[in-house]
Amino acid sequence: MKITAAEVNQLRKQTGAGMMDCKKALQEAEGNMEAAIEFLRKKGQKVAAKRSDRDAAEGVVIAKSTADGTRGAMIVLNCETDFVAKNADFTNVANAILDTAIEADAADLDALKGLKFPGSDLTIGDKITEEIGRIGEKLDLSAYEKLTAGRVVSYNHPGNKLASVVAFNQDAGDDVGRDVAMQVAAMAPVAVTPDAISADLIAKEKEIARELAIQEGKPEAMADKIAEGRINKWFKEAALLEQPFIKDNKKSIKQYLTDTQDGLTVTEFRRIALS
Repeated sequence: MKITAAEVNQLRKQTGAGMMDCKKALQEAEGNMEAAIEFLRKKGQKVAAKRSDRDAAEGVVIAKSTADGTRGAMIVLNCETDFVAKNADFTNVANAILDTAIEADAADLDALKGLKFPGSDLTIGDKITEEIGRIGEKLDLSAYEKLTAGRVVSYNHPGNKLASVVAFNQDAGDDVGRDVAMQVAAMAPVAVTPDAISADLIAKEKEIARELAIQEGKPEAMADKIAEGRINKWFKEAALLEQPFIKDNKKSIKQYLTDTQDGLTVTEFRRIALS
């Protein structure tokens, strides 16, 4: 009997099996969807539904910038095992998704999942479902970040478990941009400057510092003053521009940028690490 493309697509979305496998299953089941699912299950093809409760904690983080350096983006494509994460086919899919995101300047994660996967009639969301059926693991496109600025530099740490994207107010060259992007990746700042750190986070850190002072036997009357001093020290760890430069800890990142080019600064950054 004639099997329509819509029926094949419906079965593929339900099961995550490949399109040809779905077509064959429907033909064997004479168009009966439930029978086709049973056929696929007997062949070990019904993967997506079975894997929905599995933990996709492995994967890759990949960042890229546009050729003109004005935009950058970063994605996380998760899987279940490190074996799959290191597979070339898996990383190729992740790179194709990121390239699509950058080319289309996708607004957010949902918009990205709705874009067409390169060289396919499938959306990116559907492509991931298809890959679940092909690979046999739960996959998830879990994060997408983007930045636009006068200059955007991306950094990928070897192993594809850590990446960063940094926006500058002006172009200072690739070497400086990479230095700061590596700093963000390595030192995990909370914000660009101390005043950009949320009041709630500062209050939390201050309370922790106060409690530590009391536990150390300091008088309560002095605890607040001690906490203030520790918060100022914490700012040098939490705020990117205040951090000591990892290549020359006698300079802060702010000093490094100013010495490189007058007025140069970081406006935003994004960092993602797979734990």
